[in-house]
Amino acid sequence: MTSRSSGLTVPDLSQTVSIDGEIEREINDLLAWLPNVDQLSADERRGIIARYTAVLEGNFIYWMTGAYLAVASEQARVIIVDNLLEEVRDCHPGMMRRFAIAANAIPTDSDAQAVYRNLMAVRLFVGRLSAVRLVLMMTFFEGFLQRFMTYLADLAERQGSQEREYTDVHGVCDIAHTEGLFRAFQAELALTRDPSDTANLFEGVELLRTLIQNIVVAQAA
Repeated sequence: MTSRSSGLTVPDLSQTVSIDGEIEREINDLLAWLPNVDQLSADERRGIIARYTAVLEGNFIYWMTGAYLAVASEQARVIIVDNLLEEVRDCHPGMMRRFAIAANAIPTDSDAQAVYRNLMAVRLFVGRLSAVRLVLMMTFFEGFLQRFMTYLADLAERQGSQEREYTDVHGVCDIAHTEGLFRAFQAELALTRDPSDTANLFEGVELLRTLIQNIVVAQAA
C-alpha cells in the first residue's frame, strides 16, 4: 500500500471533508490488504490475535491519554474523556485479555518482540503531543477497529473461541468513537494558526498503519 498523504498541509476547516475522505480511503485500503482468513494457518491466526493483544492491551489507553494531554479545545477534551471513561470503567484491557485467552493466543515474548520497533515509533510519536496529528491518528484507528472486529472475531472463532464480548462491543462503540474523534480533530484544527502544525498531517496515521500491518505480518525486530 502506498502512501498518498505524506506532507499534506491543511490550512483551514474547509479541508476537513477531504480529510475525512482520505481517512476512509486509508481504512478501506488497509482492510483490503488483510490476508484471506481461509488461507491462514492456525499458527498465523494465533499470531495475529496475540500481536494485536500485545499492542492494544497496554497501549491504547496511553495513546488516548496522550491525545487528551495534547488537545487545547474543551470540545476535544470532553470527547476524549468520554472515550477514556468507557475504556477504564468497562475494563476494555480485561475484555481483550479474555478474548486472547479464549483463542489460545496469549502474547509471548516473541509476539511482543515482533512488533516492538513499529510500536516504539508510534509511542514516540504520541509523546510529541502534536494535537491535530495525534487526534487524526486516533480517528483513523477507531474507524479501522470498528470494521476490523468482524475479521478479528473470525480469526478467534476458527481458533475454537466462543468469546465475543470484545469484538461485539468494539464493533458498535467504535462507530460513535470515530465520529466523536473527528469532531475533536475539527475543533483542534480550528485553533491552529501555525502552518507547521498541519504539515505532514497524516504522519501518525502512517506510523499506525505500518504497526497494524506488522501485527498482521510479523517482522523480525
